[in-house]
Amino acid sequence: MENLITMFSDPAYWDSLSRIIPKALNETLYMVIVSTFLAYLLGIPMGVLLVITSDNHILPNPWIERILGTIINIFRSIPFIILIVALMPFTELVVGTYIGTKAAIVALVVSAAPFVARMVESSLKEVSAGVIEAALSMGASPWQIIRKVLLPEAKSSLVLGVAITTINIIAYTAMAGAVGGGGLGDVAIQYGYNRYRSDMMLITVFILVVIVQLIQWSGTTLAKKLFHR
Repeated sequence: MENLITMFSDPAYWDSLSRIIPKALNETLYMVIVSTFLAYLLGIPMGVLLVITSDNHILPNPWIERILGTIINIFRSIPFIILIVALMPFTELVVGTYIGTKAAIVALVVSAAPFVARMVESSLKEVSAGVIEAALSMGASPWQIIRKVLLPEAKSSLVLGVAITTINIIAYTAMAGAVGGGGLGDVAIQYGYNRYRSDMMLITVFILVVIVQLIQWSGTTLAKKLFHR
């Protein structure tokens, strides 16, 4: 206890924190924001395709649904820590390195995009078949149904999906720290675990918990406002 009091009262301790934590927090937020955006850029089309090619939907095609579903399931079944190592050659090809924040984003997107696709699929399948049939009866094209019926009707569920996906990506960024991905996870490993600094572990965990709570609260609040049924 005395050691903790001495450490917390030392200006040098707070000076080191002010140099380490803000930089790590910025790296984590950068990874989360960019990865979430890119994951949804890839995941939304895949999720939409899974839905519209399913039986009794607007463009049924069992072959596309099965092949795409299988690919998504394969990537979803690979643990992230294994995926980030397996993707190192591909990551180096894409961003020029397999270490650091930019390198971690590649693995984060590859891991999160299939998850997003399933989240989008689940949300769109909640849309009433009657609404889709009404749009078809009025001569709406498949693209119009996707853009003006499926996505708008599922927006509340989609927002909740964004919150859940973002929280999962935050957890992945912490694991990325184990292989030099940067961010708060890297601080926890390098300064906390490797140097037996429980205070650094607690600080990073506390920051991550606060971020997760804010994202979940924001997502839930916005989803309630968008829910109109």
